[in-house]
Amino acid sequence: MTKLQELKKHLRSGKVYRREDLTQWSSSVDRHLQQLMAEGYLTKLSTGVYHRPKQTAFGKAPAEDDALVEAFLKDDRYLVASPNAYNSLGVGATQLYNKTVVYNHKRHGNFTLGGREFEFRKKPAFPKTLTKEFLLVDLVNNLDHLAEDREQVLARVKERALQGNRSALTRAAKEYGMVRTRKFFNGLVADAHAN
Repeated sequence: MTKLQELKKHLRSGKVYRREDLTQWSSSVDRHLQQLMAEGYLTKLSTGVYHRPKQTAFGKAPAEDDALVEAFLKDDRYLVASPNAYNSLGVGATQLYNKTVVYNHKRHGNFTLGGREFEFRKKPAFPKTLTKEFLLVDLVNNLDHLAEDREQVLARVKERALQGNRSALTRAAKEYGMVRTRKFFNGLVADAHAN
């Protein structure tokens, strides 16, 4: 068995690898990477990031966002989100955005990974999963960047916020909201208690 065949044994279909991951199975990583890419066995997604595509009935499947982001960051502490998720809140957000946002602790900026555009935002805190409360806070944080009617969306956010779990919303605003966002939700909850 050649060294290249030995390396192929370790590469799982659908997985994303960093160059340094492969050094444990190959002493000639760069040469082997070139050979594997030439035969279509691996695809280069970004500098030092490679994908072993999974073959489907429709051709080669792209890498999953989570696997791609985790390999790129070399970290599993991140949250993949999209402004399209705001549409599920029922606050009048109906635009579709061709953007994937990655909240993380390491990188900031726009990066193309596997032919897809990702906007990495370095944040001190974010939840492990998307929650309704986080999405409401995130919507108000990013209101200036959306193509929606601000006043109309804020009025609907007030309605939705008062219908949901107020303590979870207050906690989310405190942990993840910008100053303006915290003031908005704190004022909203205070007004609700006063009435």
